[in-house]
Amino acid sequence: MSFEKPIQILVAEDDEDDKLLILKAFERSLPKENVTCVEDGEALLKYLKRIAPYDDLKKYPRPDIILLDLNMPRKDGREALAEIKSNDDLKSIPVIIFSTSNNKDDIRITYKLGSSSFITKPSSFEELVKITEEIENYWSKTVLLPG
Repeated sequence: MSFEKPIQILVAEDDEDDKLLILKAFERSLPKENVTCVEDGEALLKYLKRIAPYDDLKKYPRPDIILLDLNMPRKDGREALAEIKSNDDLKSIPVIIFSTSNNKDDIRITYKLGSSSFITKPSSFEELVKITEEIENYWSKTVLLPG
C-alpha cells in the first residue's frame, strides 16, 4: 500500500545542529517542503493551533506526524505531548518522541501520555538516515493515517 503524496512531518527540536541533521537525513526520502521545523513546544502548539506566524495553511500544512524532542526550552516535549493528546482536534496526529534520553521514566511517561513511539537519537548520521527512511516508509507506506 502506498500513498501518492509524501507525508508531512513537523519536527520540534531546539538544537540547531540536530535540526539541520534531521532535515538533511529526511531529504534522502522526502521532498524538502514536506518537513517543517519549530524550535520548541510552545512554537509547536502555535503551529498546530494556527496561531501567527503559523496561520497560513499553505505555508504550514497540518502534519501527518510529529517528531518531538523532549528537552526543550519554554515548553518541553512532555508538556507539549500532553497538550496535543488532550486536544480533540490534534490528538489523532501520531507523535514520535525523538530524544537523546533513554531514561525508562521518560519512555513510560511519554507512552502513557499518548506517544506513538519513542526513538533515541542515534550517534551517527548514517544511523539517522536509516531511522528517517524507516519513519517515512512506515508512516507513508505501511499504516493508514487519519489525515
